[in-house]
Amino acid sequence: MSYDIYFLSRRDGQSWEEVLDTMQDAAEDNAPIPAKLLEAWQRIVPQARTLLGDVGITAYEQESRELSHSGTGIDLSFFGDEVSITVPYWHTGDAAAAVLGNVFALSAIVEKETGLTPYDPQMELPVADMAPQDSTALMSRIAGDLRSRYGA
Repeated sequence: MSYDIYFLSRRDGQSWEEVLDTMQDAAEDNAPIPAKLLEAWQRIVPQARTLLGDVGITAYEQESRELSHSGTGIDLSFFGDEVSITVPYWHTGDAAAAVLGNVFALSAIVEKETGLTPYDPQMELPVADMAPQDSTALMSRIAGDLRSRYGA
């Protein structure tokens, strides 16, 4: 399970639900990453390294790119024209706030470089419309529930 941020393109009058449905339909394609997104990837990686420090990079031909930070579990993925950030529910309290702070800072970088809007499906809101303490509370609660259920 992970806390996710999706990067979406929404037309005027289109609901977020419609955009998510379109994204899910497109996820079944194994299309190459569009040139515009590959160019953005090249600009994002050095900024992500400045933000997160040491990150691992995985590339599969023209279809996918992934940036992973092992200390936090933050992953930035480009798969075809789908862009997302995920972080596992490992963190609670102040650690959750710090990790999500990095997730939202990385989201701002990705938004600036791709022109796509970061959307939080857990909160059902664009990141710009969210209160950070709400996402921190949600991550802390779910991480705590998982720990008590599965032990950790």
